[in-house]
Amino acid sequence: MKIEERYSSVLNVLENKMGKVGSELNFGSPFQLLVAVMLSAQCTDKRVNAVTPELFARYPDARSLADAVFEDVFELIRSVSYPNSKGRHIIDMARMLVSDFDAEVPSEPDELVKLPGVGRKTANVVAAIIYGKPVIAVDTHGFRGSRRIGLSRGTTVEAVCRDLTGHIPAEKRADAHHWLLLHGRYICTARNPKCAECPITDFCASYNQASE
Repeated sequence: MKIEERYSSVLNVLENKMGKVGSELNFGSPFQLLVAVMLSAQCTDKRVNAVTPELFARYPDARSLADAVFEDVFELIRSVSYPNSKGRHIIDMARMLVSDFDAEVPSEPDELVKLPGVGRKTANVVAAIIYGKPVIAVDTHGFRGSRRIGLSRGTTVEAVCRDLTGHIPAEKRADAHHWLLLHGRYICTARNPKCAECPITDFCASYNQASE
């Protein structure tokens, strides 16, 4: 199967199955999404959603978080992974938002990555969800699924992201990020992938190779 055909077929099936989808993180503003995505690194969305209601009640915007005491923030997020570094990062990020961006979350990924603790994946997630930018964010689930399906042979997140960006039409990239993430999270799981429930086995390189 040609790579263009695989991309077209996979995206069509996932789009028909999922339609318009959004983040499973809970947030009420661009700033809150940015914080939630930063907290979600190597942590489940469920765990993040458990701590952010109280966090956002106390610190709803950049200005309030910029004035926060680290120990207070740490107590609120201590159940997420790496609470020490994440607590410092979100406070430093808020302070830079206030000092350099008038407390507003920038729309361009290249501006977002200037913020402390914000990598390319986080920047692309925020830019795609909030501002509809035609960028792809590759997380663990998207990385695993894209390689299994045969959308990329890249061995790094950056390489897979380049392949997806190069083959997915700009107008579908923001949604495709969610389709691949959710497919990897719930169907193409790391252990015991649910191939019997998978709607794209006809176009999956790993499945068809194993079936030969």
